[in-house]
Amino acid sequence: MKFFYFLLFTFYLCEAHAQYAPQAGLPGSTAISASSSVFVGWATQCTIYRGLMNIADPALGYASAGDSSLAVGPADDYTVSLGDSGVAVLTFAHPIYNGDGPDFAVFENGFLDPSNDSMAFLELGFVEVSSDGIKYTRFPVNSLTQNKVQLNNDSYIYANDLHNLAGSYIAMYGTPFDLSELAGTPGLDINNITHVRIVDVIGDINGHSSYDSAGRIVNDPWPTPFPSCGFDLDAVGVINETGVTSVKVLADNITVTVFPNPVTDKLIVSIKGQLPDAVSGMITSIAGSVLQQYSLQGNNNVIPMAQYPAGMYYLTLCDANGNKWVEKITKR
Repeated sequence: MKFFYFLLFTFYLCEAHAQYAPQAGLPGSTAISASSSVFVGWATQCTIYRGLMNIADPALGYASAGDSSLAVGPADDYTVSLGDSGVAVLTFAHPIYNGDGPDFAVFENGFLDPSNDSMAFLELGFVEVSSDGIKYTRFPVNSLTQNKVQLNNDSYIYANDLHNLAGSYIAMYGTPFDLSELAGTPGLDINNITHVRIVDVIGDINGHSSYDSAGRIVNDPWPTPFPSCGFDLDAVGVINETGVTSVKVLADNITVTVFPNPVTDKLIVSIKGQLPDAVSGMITSIAGSVLQQYSLQGNNNVIPMAQYPAGMYYLTLCDANGNKWVEKITKR
């Protein structure tokens, strides 16, 4: 019987760290590398509202490491520190929309436990989004980290005890967020997200606690009474961005622009310059099936898309020399 309970306890311990995706680099992780081609844009502006170095000791003053410019542009492991319950508000060149899978990712500067690659030193943040810059909706979060013993500056956390908390992954790996989780929220247009707000988690388990969506205390290293305290924001990378696609060069002085993307009924292929040779194009499904073919005629070409169900498609252009350009198209 003792052996049975030992097995049961061992099974419980194994299961206790298997609820969510594991740390970057491990099988099943959802961490996205900063160098991934899925990113089509990055935050272009950031406003910081600093928190205290130690909310329980205001005399120490506010966090001060880094500045807002370090959260703009691609992730590079240079960060701005928010302090206890500090806030960062980020905006973008184009709104973020709800596409297939995650729509954006948040980068922090955590680091691995040298003796256990499943654990890392992590400082966490809540993520909120807005489609008007006024009303924000927080992603539902879960924290299964124990909350009986206070984590400190020598503590490490399992990423797979965490869900929808920014900072769950180590430096240069983003924590992904899927806007579909917020579908139906009154006052929020998940296809027109203009602002992302990061709020530092106060890891104190006694007196100044932060809570997950189930009312559990979120335990992360605290106090951290240093200028670099709290959530250290590196970047926010955009995966699904509305607006015009980037301009592509087909030949000298000849460019093509495709819009709108995402598309609802008509896709426009706009040509600037005189094409020396015929350029053909086709729309294919994500599985590669050819849905329609056409030849570019003049400067503005209209491709009907209303007949296709919502999802991902590919637009392929090919010139007379066999050169190809492929653009991912999202149909709403």
